[in-house]
Amino acid sequence: MNFKLTYATMFNPLAEMHTRFDAALAELNRSLGATHPLYINGEDRVTAKHDTRRSPIDQRRVLGHFSLATVDDVNDAMAAAQAALSGWRATPMEERVRSLKRVAALIEERVYDIGAAMSLEVGKNRMEALGEVQETADFFNLYADDYAGHNGFDNPLPDDPLPDFRSHNRSVMKPYGVWVVIAPYNFPFALAGGPVAAALITGNTVVLKTATDTPWSGRLLADCIRDAGLPCGVFNYLNGGGSVVGEALLNHPNTAGITFTGSVDVGMHIYRTMASGVYPRPCIAEMGGKNACIVTANADLDRAADGIVRSAFGLSGQKCSAVSRIYVDDKVADPLIKKLQEKINAITIGDPSRKENWLGPVTTASALKNYERYSKELTENGGRILSGGKRLAEGELTHGYFVAPTLAEAPAAHPLFKEEMFVPITMVCRVRDRAEAIRLANDSRFGLTAGLYGNDDDAAYFFDNIEAGVTYVNRPQGATTGAWPGYQPFGGWKGSGSSGKGIASFYYLAQYLREQSQTKVE
Repeated sequence: MNFKLTYATMFNPLAEMHTRFDAALAELNRSLGATHPLYINGEDRVTAKHDTRRSPIDQRRVLGHFSLATVDDVNDAMAAAQAALSGWRATPMEERVRSLKRVAALIEERVYDIGAAMSLEVGKNRMEALGEVQETADFFNLYADDYAGHNGFDNPLPDDPLPDFRSHNRSVMKPYGVWVVIAPYNFPFALAGGPVAAALITGNTVVLKTATDTPWSGRLLADCIRDAGLPCGVFNYLNGGGSVVGEALLNHPNTAGITFTGSVDVGMHIYRTMASGVYPRPCIAEMGGKNACIVTANADLDRAADGIVRSAFGLSGQKCSAVSRIYVDDKVADPLIKKLQEKINAITIGDPSRKENWLGPVTTASALKNYERYSKELTENGGRILSGGKRLAEGELTHGYFVAPTLAEAPAAHPLFKEEMFVPITMVCRVRDRAEAIRLANDSRFGLTAGLYGNDDDAAYFFDNIEAGVTYVNRPQGATTGAWPGYQPFGGWKGSGSSGKGIASFYYLAQYLREQSQTKVE
């Protein structure tokens, strides 16, 4: 197909994509309810306990039964990864590149099957689901090419200026060892696959723990890696709760480094633990956002309304990059609010695996409870709900976690302007000018993404002053969302990230390596 699927292009897909998705979904629906084992040392492992997962679209729909790991399973996975390390790190760069390319090819071959499963498991609409799967394939390809392009981070240096000896120098980057990846539930395939690919191409071995709410995606990734023929123990897949499996991985003596995506509280706990042992170990943590969009008096309000609605309510607001704060110049606030309300009212809500529906449910029961609590709090401290603010539980929505996309207005001091809600709620605050908007946008412990709508002078001021790792100006495809490997590096400042370096950036792979200076005198 002459079509590149990204989060920015998915709003105008080819008809063939819908046809193929429908076929994959029909086939998948005939096979729901299977048992899905762990994957340890090249073998499937069915455990004594399992978790029956149901779709957030309809809780009557059983997706499957997923094995739950014990501490013994953690120990076995870590032992397998440690045993496989010497062979994998010694594997020639060209072979590791070929291995990752095979994984990418398998993901692309299965993009519709995996996308359909993800739609049912997470509650993504079909284009968001397909986009995430394709993004994961792009991660494997991009990191393989990047590593090869850097010649494996092996660089000769000048000889020492000695008259009587030849003293040769090199800088060589080497893998840390067994790398743990802990994935979130909102992007359970891409935010598992991306760091897994980065760790593997750089010569580390991997143990992946999926979010307990979305274990199917991790198992489907494991299938692709297994079928690509990677050696036993190089990659291992676990499913289980953070308090048992997550803590066992965090405190395991074989854990050389961790990549985590999730809440700031959990991320900081992991970061502090990794720093407090006998010696510090690397922790790459992406910890959410409270993303602001600024709309100046010079903005194209139609474009701003498109970008805000897509970013605020895509995936039911469960993107760490979702816009949750809108600072709008008071001179254009009323017309912007009217346009936002019109677009919100036009959103089609329902089973997101169906073509006609853009907005699905929130993924978890706890997210549903949070939404109901936040909706009540929006009406306090001077706030008011402009659209939404209620659970949707009529007709076909009765058995799912469906809620109304919500727009509220509140003064800048409202406490929810500080809290990452992770549900489809966005809040408007009127400001005097762009300087006040920037000040309020930066007044947050987070600094992940930010957007602006305005003229060229506004854009220059925004780029110079905003405290965020991913920034967009005048983007109708998404005010604060939509980064894609190879196009926009993705990573946050302040409480949004531990490294200051973005996913799929020029600087990402080096984090999975440590430098060794080598000098040899003849």
